[in-house]
Amino acid sequence: MKVVAMNRRAKRDFEILETYEAGIVLTGSEVKSLRVGRVDLSEGFAKVEDGEVWLYGVHIAPWEGSKHFAPPPDRKRKLLLHRHEINRLIGAVSQKGLTLIPLRVYFNERGYAKLELALARGLKKHDKRKALIERELKREIDRHLRGRR
Repeated sequence: MKVVAMNRRAKRDFEILETYEAGIVLTGSEVKSLRVGRVDLSEGFAKVEDGEVWLYGVHIAPWEGSKHFAPPPDRKRKLLLHRHEINRLIGAVSQKGLTLIPLRVYFNERGYAKLELALARGLKKHDKRKALIERELKREIDRHLRGRR
């Protein structure tokens, strides 16, 4: 599995509840750009519309070799999920505060582009501070334990 891009802000800004693996409907030039790693997931999100899941805000840079047909880099892209997963997402996203965000884009063993999609809840500022304090305390404890050995 070759990871192309990761959304580093996602784990900092969101509490991840569930993850799903989804296929992406792409054009040929977009696949070539993905293989080179020219994708930005930081502003991406997904919506469920008319029983289908669509990906918005993901920037896939145009491939230099495609002169005649280059799709817009920020266009919406269809995600491929099983029907029972889409139904579960419809119910979950209807709850207040839950959203769908992309975590990473990768190529699986068969060479297909896949997207790891997360059902997440946004963290408030005090939640982020609390996590930072807990991380600092854990580091201090580890330092003290390492010093005693």
